[in-house]
Amino acid sequence: MKALRSVLPILLMFAATALVAQTSAQKSFDQLKTLEGGWEGKNGQGHPITVSFRDTAGGSALMSEIHGHGPEQMISMFHLDGPNRLMLTHYCGAGNQPRMTATTSADGKTITFDFFDGTNIGDAGHMQRVVFTMVDANHHTEEWTFNAGPGKEMKEFFDLHRAEVAQQ
Repeated sequence: MKALRSVLPILLMFAATALVAQTSAQKSFDQLKTLEGGWEGKNGQGHPITVSFRDTAGGSALMSEIHGHGPEQMISMFHLDGPNRLMLTHYCGAGNQPRMTATTSADGKTITFDFFDGTNIGDAGHMQRVVFTMVDANHHTEEWTFNAGPGKEMKEFFDLHRAEVAQQ
């Protein structure tokens, strides 16, 4: 009985920690789902770009489609991997599929995805990181980092507004 009393607080602490982590991943996923719809803006070079977000797979995934960034479109899928981890799989024009895991800022407005692993990752380079910053309900930014080889990174920045708000 004495051993149970000393172990019980430790078990409760681990259970509370797991609940907070689950809540953090779900909150981040829910935050990304608020992006559903059409977005337009400019990339880092001032060229027009559009991005669309669509809830899919019975609410278990969010799809992002980037148009106007080079000759191809790129797709990213966001989903929970178990209760504690938010994932992004990016289907890149480079022909590979990097997977990234999320961390969220304390205020919940910035969600950063960092490279975890991927398929068809070779010498062509791959997306290493993407940072989503929620400025307000109708404005967000995306900063994409492409790993082009050892010590070679290329960054692309999108400043986006809801399409229906931008047209008003």
